[in-house]
Amino acid sequence: MNFKTVFQEAESLDVIKKSKFIGYAKPIETVEEAQAFIEEIKKKHWDANHNVPVYVLGDRFQVQKYSDDGEPSGTAGVPILNILKNEGITNVVIVVTRYFGGVKLGTGGLVRAYSQSAKSALKEAKVIEMIAYQEVSVSMNYTLHGKFQNYLSQNEKFLLRDTIYTDGVQTLLYIAIDDVEAFKNKIIDMTNDQADIVLGDEEMLAISDGVWIKGE
Repeated sequence: MNFKTVFQEAESLDVIKKSKFIGYAKPIETVEEAQAFIEEIKKKHWDANHNVPVYVLGDRFQVQKYSDDGEPSGTAGVPILNILKNEGITNVVIVVTRYFGGVKLGTGGLVRAYSQSAKSALKEAKVIEMIAYQEVSVSMNYTLHGKFQNYLSQNEKFLLRDTIYTDGVQTLLYIAIDDVEAFKNKIIDMTNDQADIVLGDEEMLAISDGVWIKGE
């Protein structure tokens, strides 16, 4: 199932009414990863006034954990959790570290500050969508390849992995699961069933603003 998460570990800094808010975000796959990261940040900022941890796991947020870490109830962990749920971002851990600057923010101010810090961390970590794709190999002779190449150039949703030139042309690409059957039928029709289409593994690929992040 497709879901949104973050691409990389990142941190951010917001200074709000003299208090320093350091936001951390990291992609995770297990509770153990989340807990280890939280402990790492707490150890790093042992002298901070607060280290507010939040993590969620599962395409339907089956696992949710948060704490206000000494801030007034509902002013720190809950706002961060709500951002993740409202944005549909999962498999992520966030820790917001606060160094008190001497000016009290009030309940509403705390909610806004922790929300801002979490959003800053998410921006630095780059929110991506993980989408299920099918690896597909299409082989054909050179006389058919031009038409096929033109078709691919007009359909940016197909992700080109590689093109191998030998006695014929083999094209390796990724196609969203829901589009595979229509793609196969189109190629069969286009080539008069002269192409060899082989389905490979299903993979979750990282997509940001419609662009495949190949480093994932």
